[in-house]
This record gives sequence, structure tokens and C-alpha cells, in this order.
Amino acid sequence: MIDFSKLDKTIHEKGRLSIMTLLASRSGPWSFQELKTELEMSDGNLITHLRTLAAAGFVDSEKLTGDGRPQTLYSLTRPGRTAFEDYLAVLEQILDLGK
Repeated sequence: MIDFSKLDKTIHEKGRLSIMTLLASRSGPWSFQELKTELEMSDGNLITHLRTLAAAGFVDSEKLTGDGRPQTLYSLTRPGRTAFEDYLAVLEQILDLGK
């Protein structure tokens, strides 16, 4: 029997799952603008989801101020990667039921 309560509610929301998936897909960070473009989210929607993930300790940010426009880079934390992998493991259990 699958324990559906193991699906992390912070990650399970569509927008946050999309963000976590992108961040996990690359070894380096993603800029806010790259995430916004790839996910086709508004600034407000994206920042709200990023703040929720950061509050959970899943996402880290780094503000860069250099030659041009300031930008913020986002990456998964170690606990964030672990939580994402655990989330995927529960989904795999669900898929295995259908076999």
C-alpha cells in the first residue's frame, strides 16, 4: 500500500514541482529570468513559489551585482535535492502499482 502522505505537499503543487524539476535538471544554478522564461510564469507567481521553496529549505538564492543588471541565481540545496528524490521515489511506487 502506498502512503500518499509521503508526497511532499510543498513540492507537489504544479508550479513548485516545475521549479524543482528544472533546478534538479542542471548542475549549476538557474537565473530568475531563465526560470521565468522556461516556465512561462509571471514575476509574482514565480517569486512566490521560490519563496515557499526557500522557506522549506529546498532552494538557495544568490544575488549577483556586477557589470550589468543585477540578477538572482537559484539552485537546489542538499535537503531540496533529497526531498525531490524522495518525492520521485513515491511517484515511482505509484507507477509500479500499475504494472
